[in-house]
Amino acid sequence: MLRPYANIIIDRHKKILNAERTFLSDSHKRLADACNSHLYYGLHHTDQGWVLREWAPHATAMYLIGEFNDWEKLPSYAFHQVNDETWEIILAENILQHGTLYRLLVEWEGGCGERLPSHGKRMVQDKYTNVFSAQVWEPQNPYHMQNKRPQNMEAPLIYEAHIGMSSEHRRVTTFTEFKLYVLPRIVDLGYNTIQLMGLQEHPYYGSFGYQVANFFAVSSRFGTPDELKALIDMAHGMGLRVIMDIVHSHAVSNEQEGLGLFDGTSDLYFYPGERGFHPLWKSRCFDYGKPQVINFLLSNCKYWLEEFLLDGFRFDGITSMLYFNHGINQDFTDYNMYYDGNEDENAINYLALANRLVHELYPSAITIAEDMSGMPGIAYPIEEGGMGFDYRMSMGIPDYWIKLLKERKDEEWHMGDLFYELTNKRAEEQTISYAESHDQALVGDKTIFFRLVDKDIYNQMGVNVQSLTIDRGIALHKIIRLLTLSTAANGYLNFMGNEWGHPEWIDFPREGNGWSYEQARRQWSLVDDESLKFHYLNDFDRAMIHFARKYHIFDHLPRQLVIDNERQILIFTRGDLLFAFNFNPQKSFADYEFETLPGKYSLLLDSDATEFNGFGRINPQIEYFTHYATPQSGILSLYLPNRCGLVFQRN
Repeated sequence: MLRPYANIIIDRHKKILNAERTFLSDSHKRLADACNSHLYYGLHHTDQGWVLREWAPHATAMYLIGEFNDWEKLPSYAFHQVNDETWEIILAENILQHGTLYRLLVEWEGGCGERLPSHGKRMVQDKYTNVFSAQVWEPQNPYHMQNKRPQNMEAPLIYEAHIGMSSEHRRVTTFTEFKLYVLPRIVDLGYNTIQLMGLQEHPYYGSFGYQVANFFAVSSRFGTPDELKALIDMAHGMGLRVIMDIVHSHAVSNEQEGLGLFDGTSDLYFYPGERGFHPLWKSRCFDYGKPQVINFLLSNCKYWLEEFLLDGFRFDGITSMLYFNHGINQDFTDYNMYYDGNEDENAINYLALANRLVHELYPSAITIAEDMSGMPGIAYPIEEGGMGFDYRMSMGIPDYWIKLLKERKDEEWHMGDLFYELTNKRAEEQTISYAESHDQALVGDKTIFFRLVDKDIYNQMGVNVQSLTIDRGIALHKIIRLLTLSTAANGYLNFMGNEWGHPEWIDFPREGNGWSYEQARRQWSLVDDESLKFHYLNDFDRAMIHFARKYHIFDHLPRQLVIDNERQILIFTRGDLLFAFNFNPQKSFADYEFETLPGKYSLLLDSDATEFNGFGRINPQIEYFTHYATPQSGILSLYLPNRCGLVFQRN
């Protein structure tokens, strides 16, 4: 299918290598050694005092303003030009100290404006005026990491989390609270990787962290850089890898807080004209063809990886980067759509270089591409013509589950379509599957469990309450997740709280909801309350994740055995593990026979077990033996209860 586009693919590979060579020199043999804009620009403490540099080629003057000079424009705080593009100011030791607030005053032909430093490591917002300022971050006793990155290279089982909404309080949760109260939950469930959202500073909390203004700054809403380090350090000590959502697909259009009109021009960091504006997100699009911008973004990857000992990145929204039309209202149904001239070759170069740099710095790092288009080569080695991501998100899977739940009655679910949609991937790519992430729970939508049980979640979840709606919802929630995990090729993701059926949607404080935090939190008291049924879903998720780790389910790909659309039975194997699902809403099947590998089969996991609020229709002690069919196969007979998922091991 790719052969007609061989010349384009080969040409793209050459462009990537040429782009890399522009950064290399006799002194910089690796890309990771050549990209250090964060070590030159921004504020730095030296033996002689302080030095602050900015890239602003169109500025005519620049001043430092802050608490130390009553925010006044003074000649003694004027920058001088190092060259045609760079401005610098050198300050005595006593001018700045840890915690000092400052901003830049930039002048250009016909105007001026206050700006925040492009490489600032710390931004804080005044609670009265809401104005952001840069803050000197140079603590006397900085936090030092105690634990090394985990060396366990298991397939990623990812717990996606947002710090600010991670507690039950109607406010922004802190790094410290997450460290103390949420990390233990994640460890208990068995996940081995945390994906943190919204770490880069963003002026509007309601953007979920995806409208970034300050790319090198830790969001001060959640705490300090040192508190983030302490969180990551504790996670590492617990054996958890930590990756972050890194947003390089666009930037907030704000001028005073962000990079917009930084030196009076709209195209310093961004593409000129309409190409530099995202029509849906109302944000700015980086100029991935400008060496200074590439250096800025690559240095940003390096900074987060080295400063916070992160274990990798999920690159957000790269579909928007890859195509000039940002993939808007486009269904990628033909391979020609990946090679028809709508592709931003500069962005492709950048993503490949980012992967090169990250893996040069930390070969075991995880990089994940969030791409809805399925462009070939994204999760494929650079040496073989790809972009070098380790994984690609299987974004079609949650869409398919929602489509089923919205448009099809339970008895209309087609097992052949279901198995195809969950396992459809290119053999060369590694992918991460998920039933739902934060995207499926944003305002205007519903989590899977809330969609299944709707209003009954409010008064029918008591352990002593009998409800057919709740029984159906709990049963389907368990087998949807088990099937998604057990058909996943290389990894699995879950969003915080969805594992136990968190009610309602996610809605951050905004004008439209009266700036309420009601839906921007996680109601852990529901799952901790033994009188409610939420804990059964949590218990099943724990059992499922621990099972996946113990038996290394990703070591073998799924192999179809039975697709019985009439009875809604789906059976497949992964190595010596056998997975049997009965999606039939009414009928259970006794003595269901099918051909498989000969041997003895023992039950490992049963979604219908009573400890998971099931009906306990299967005796877990029974061992199952195949009957002779051929020298290489046997006939296995199982009891398959309705709305049930079972996992067996062949001995």
